Amino acid sequence: MSGSAFVIGVDVGGTFTDVFILDEANGRITTAKVPSTRGDQSKGFIEGIASRVADFGEIRTVVHGTTVGTNALLERKGARTGIITTEGFRDVLEMRRRDRPTTWGLKGAFTPVVARTDRVEVTERVLADGSVLRAVDEREVAAQAKALAEAGCDAVCVFFINGYANNDNERRAVEAVRSVWPNPYVTAATEILPEIREFERLSTATLNAYLQPVVSSYLDRLETGLKAEGFTGDILIVQSNGGVMSIDTAKRYPVRTALSGPAAGVIAATRIASAAGFDNIITCDMGGTSFDVSLVAGGEAALAAQTAIDFGMVVRTPMIEITTIGAGGGSIAAVDKGGLLQVGPESAGSDPGPVAYGLGNTRPTVTDANVVLGRINPDRPIGGKLDRLDIEAARSAIDSHIATPLGLSVEAAAEAILKLANAKMAGAIRLVSIEKGHDPAKFAAMPFGGGGALHTGALIKEVGLASALVPRFPGVTSALGCVVADMRHDRVQTVNRLLSELDAAELGRAILRDAEETRAVLGSAGVGFSAIDRLVELDMLYLGQTHTVGVPLEIGEEDLTADAIREAFETAYRSAFGRLLDGIPMRVMNYRIAVIGRRPQLDMALFAPHGGKPAAECRTGTRRVYAEGAWHEAGIYERLSLAVGARVAGPALLEQADTTIFVDPGLVAEVDGFGNLVISRAG
Repeated sequence: MSGSAFVIGVDVGGTFTDVFILDEANGRITTAKVPSTRGDQSKGFIEGIASRVADFGEIRTVVHGTTVGTNALLERKGARTGIITTEGFRDVLEMRRRDRPTTWGLKGAFTPVVARTDRVEVTERVLADGSVLRAVDEREVAAQAKALAEAGCDAVCVFFINGYANNDNERRAVEAVRSVWPNPYVTAATEILPEIREFERLSTATLNAYLQPVVSSYLDRLETGLKAEGFTGDILIVQSNGGVMSIDTAKRYPVRTALSGPAAGVIAATRIASAAGFDNIITCDMGGTSFDVSLVAGGEAALAAQTAIDFGMVVRTPMIEITTIGAGGGSIAAVDKGGLLQVGPESAGSDPGPVAYGLGNTRPTVTDANVVLGRINPDRPIGGKLDRLDIEAARSAIDSHIATPLGLSVEAAAEAILKLANAKMAGAIRLVSIEKGHDPAKFAAMPFGGGGALHTGALIKEVGLASALVPRFPGVTSALGCVVADMRHDRVQTVNRLLSELDAAELGRAILRDAEETRAVLGSAGVGFSAIDRLVELDMLYLGQTHTVGVPLEIGEEDLTADAIREAFETAYRSAFGRLLDGIPMRVMNYRIAVIGRRPQLDMALFAPHGGKPAAECRTGTRRVYAEGAWHEAGIYERLSLAVGARVAGPALLEQADTTIFVDPGLVAEVDGFGNLVISRAG
């Protein structure tokens, strides 16, 4: 397309690669969904773009939400990694916080990602006050590094105790390692996280080293592949905090991509919902493998200071709070040895996929249940991978694996699969809402991903949600999030001083210096911003406490004062706990800085249907659908042809290229001014 200037978002999931294309020259939006390519996700990535864009030279920016790092952690397929640490601290990674995988039982085994033979010690010591008790011997460090490399380690992490208080020994050791290490994959713990608490710092830094060869080689292939097609623009990578970073930063800090793909979906959902007037939403991202849930209250996604990707694999870097369960469209249903129905977490993925795909899987999945119950059109499978779905194969699999063992009809067995999957999803929603003090009745579900909109009605009824907001393109929402995400960089530094002993003015100057350095990282990315915001927060607590309170702080040109810090802490503490503690000294543990480059806002009105038609004119026929224990005649509609204000009463199926939306009996759907579908209880 001559004269076009494309900004493209690409989200690579376990089953499909989703592409969202914005032509900035004419405001046109295009989407694509292609099967993900196992082994090398960059192939599906480039194929997805090429299916819609002929000339890669017209692409200005590509923004990517990736699951390469996530999958490497979950499947433990990172690089062989070595650790060089202080004498006596070889087992910090394995000891963790003296927790265990399960509360009950005799087994508490945990295997860290780095074997004990690859964790080596050197004689150095920095005390908690930052003073150097014993200087590091660079020759000893270099010798240990050579031994690790010769043993077969591809990456190495240098972690010294109390490095947050003084990183001089660690910095010198890292220089020694880099002088002999055969590749660039050398991680310094204090470069990743200069924060108190040794396990969290070591775990985060180790996982960064563990991912670096895997993520860097993938991003290198991606860069090479795009350039071979004629691409000369910028590549940005989505971070777990919902912001984006340059591809070079992602290669240095791959641990920041641990929840890259799911975070992009939450960002898109937040923007879409805000434009539509929904400040409180619960995002429900259902792909082929997993179901990701996140709560957005007051228009703000919740950020967690750290998360555990899997038991014992702790990443302490700001991340959007996302709860993930194994309940995707490809989740396999089975009857266990006790005669109970189970759904997930094992998934058929995209290859071989559900039984209805006809690619070799014989065990029924959630998608197969939806096909058998008439909720998916077998002649219009999403993703373009197949011409049609095999209903009879899906029926046969459910019959032999579920219906016959449980003494049910095929339809009752299929509905049982969906009910169990819905119950698991409802449990995840309760976890992020009710258990955090939020009333679900004040929230709308926002389903996206390929399968989310098939389960919306069940979740409204089961959890008591007010309504659901289905975006215009549910199947590529995460890819849209890549396009609308701001660029963000977070930084933390430990202070660990009583407020009464702190030089507040010097603290303020240190924060401003770090903020300017972080801002410079934004400037080096070569991306234009409409504005740059700075957020500063202190981690504070009363003396004797172990858990901190986040204290937002305004820092301007005037010197920071102890009184200003005290007042901000008391406001935050009273808000969290309802009262203050008199006569107890206050401690400043860390300061955190976020510098956010605001990218130009995408006008959500671009999604509004133009020249849409009334519901009756968009109706293409009917199909028998099994729901709530009985067959129903459900109307079928072309969803993207519906005009603003069009209403469709359930039971109904609204079809489009990237998903199918099921409006349950007793519910009604209406198209809003932005092309979203608002589903609520009839009457």
